Amino acid sequence: MKSQNLNLQAIKKILLKKGYKIQKNSSFIKLKPFKSLTYTILASFILILSFGIMPSIVSISSKFLSSPSIVENNSKLNFEKVLDGKEIEINNEKESDKLKVTDLFLDIFEFENVPDNTVRFSASTLEEIYKDNGFNLNEIRDNKIVKPVKIDLLPKEIKKIENTKKRKNLFIQIVLPLILEENTRIKLERKKLFTVLNKNNNTESEIKWLRSKFKQYGVVNRDLTTLKIRMDEIPVSMAIAQAAKETGWGTSRFALEGNALFGQWTFSGEGIKPKGADAGDTHKVMKFKVLQASVRAYQRNLNTHSSYRQFRKMRAIQRDNLGSLNSLELVNYLDKYAETGKEYTKILKKIIEQNNLTDFDDAKLLPSSQKMKKII
Repeated sequence: MKSQNLNLQAIKKILLKKGYKIQKNSSFIKLKPFKSLTYTILASFILILSFGIMPSIVSISSKFLSSPSIVENNSKLNFEKVLDGKEIEINNEKESDKLKVTDLFLDIFEFENVPDNTVRFSASTLEEIYKDNGFNLNEIRDNKIVKPVKIDLLPKEIKKIENTKKRKNLFIQIVLPLILEENTRIKLERKKLFTVLNKNNNTESEIKWLRSKFKQYGVVNRDLTTLKIRMDEIPVSMAIAQAAKETGWGTSRFALEGNALFGQWTFSGEGIKPKGADAGDTHKVMKFKVLQASVRAYQRNLNTHSSYRQFRKMRAIQRDNLGSLNSLELVNYLDKYAETGKEYTKILKKIIEQNNLTDFDDAKLLPSSQKMKKII
């Protein structure tokens, strides 16, 4: 027995030296190499599984943790090209980015939802409204503040006002707030545009807004310089002068029946056929639900149509060099607005000068809320 015990002790020592472990009170011997092998197999399984699910994890995390998109601003490089009417290289243009004429007027079509029972005030009622609200043109010329008295339709009696000065004043009172409202809207959008461009990273909502403006201003190549040049105000005195010329100071049939202040043509859709038009003429004068829609369509026309590229070029130069707009200079580039060409621009300049319309160029529409006051 003793020799047997010695042999077992000797064997135990030999096994321990070899790395084996003898477990007491067990019917088997637990070996370290087996334990290491188990760990190795388990680690390998976890590693393989990790590589298998890694693409899914990356895909999901990229949606939530990815950096916002960046708008590349190449406007300085393209400024001269755009002003000269040259094409800008189109990179990765998508089918959805191509110009659709309807995109230019989507926000104008919204006015079609205006109720048909819009109130048309008489000329005498309007005079009372302006008097009660302290809406006086002489005061506006001095303090440059215009109260937001918005009129949707011209009074039928305006053509019966025999006193020329009185008729002109009433017409200016009606259209001035409408023009300023549209200019204010453009001013705020232009301010937002520069805010977006000055940021290193842009949110998805900002990118979406920018894409909508490219479409709204007919910029098919997504060039930021073109957008900045087109997204700008129309001088107030110029807009009043054109409205006066096209409507006879609010007395024309197109203005009274179709709220058309600027005589814009259309070759499809609803419009008013000019009297005395030749049988082959297919054009009509665009009609609108309210006067505001006419003003917006007019501004969009000048800001997008190829006929007024030179007008936009000179406006951009004035904006860049002076920081303000000179309507008496800019009207020279509206010769393509009417068939009479340069004669038309001379008439516009005469209307502006004789009626001192430049007094309204730096007028501001009184904000309708404290929030708007801070923004403006």
